[in-house]
Amino acid sequence: MKGYIHSFETFGTKDGPGIRFIVFLQGCPLRCLYCHNPDTWIKSNARYQMTAQEVFREYEKVKGFVKGGITLSGGEPLMQPTFVLELLKLCKSKGVHTAIDTSGYLFNEQVKDVLNWTDLVLLDIKQFDEVKYRELTSRELKPTLDFLAYLEKKEIDTWIRYVLVPGYTNQKDDVEALANYLSTKQNIKQVDVLPFHQLGALKWEELGLEYKLKEVIPPLDVEQREIEGIFKKRGLKVKERE
Repeated sequence: MKGYIHSFETFGTKDGPGIRFIVFLQGCPLRCLYCHNPDTWIKSNARYQMTAQEVFREYEKVKGFVKGGITLSGGEPLMQPTFVLELLKLCKSKGVHTAIDTSGYLFNEQVKDVLNWTDLVLLDIKQFDEVKYRELTSRELKPTLDFLAYLEKKEIDTWIRYVLVPGYTNQKDDVEALANYLSTKQNIKQVDVLPFHQLGALKWEELGLEYKLKEVIPPLDVEQREIEGIFKKRGLKVKERE
């Protein structure tokens, strides 16, 4: 069994606790307007095809300073549940902390098996308004909310990630509704508000894709603090910015 791999990061500090080894898997069902890795969308465009053992050996090369564990990101790692399950089982057999960065859009029995071997989920909620979510991602919001409900049921530690995009995700009513919803979940350990940036724009151009956010300016620090404050007022822990 081989996984389709986009790339690795050997000193990740933003994708889970501690310093982590990040595996970016190929393939994604969403088409987010602000995606900074559109080159991960198509599974067949993978740079590497590797077994779980081969991926784990890459981790072992740097485990001397990667103390946090392994995070599977993408793309959408749950597009490859069989491979991910094999890799996670290998990690757990070696005592390595595991995390998955996901949109929560894919939710089935295979995914439930994967979650049995996952210590932490980094759940990306792109918007809380259903119409705006579809406009932003081209997909529905409900599967992600069902996914989160299951994480709570199974008491799986979860970090929420929310990308702050001026004009798209900075509407206070939407953020307040999301904060109210998240405040009812007992398994959420923190919320990470990530500022939109333009670092992925060149990739869209290189791929011949229309990038609709080229005129969007990243949020000001004062605006980000205001949005973070909405989550804090609901009793949610907000990840401190570096």
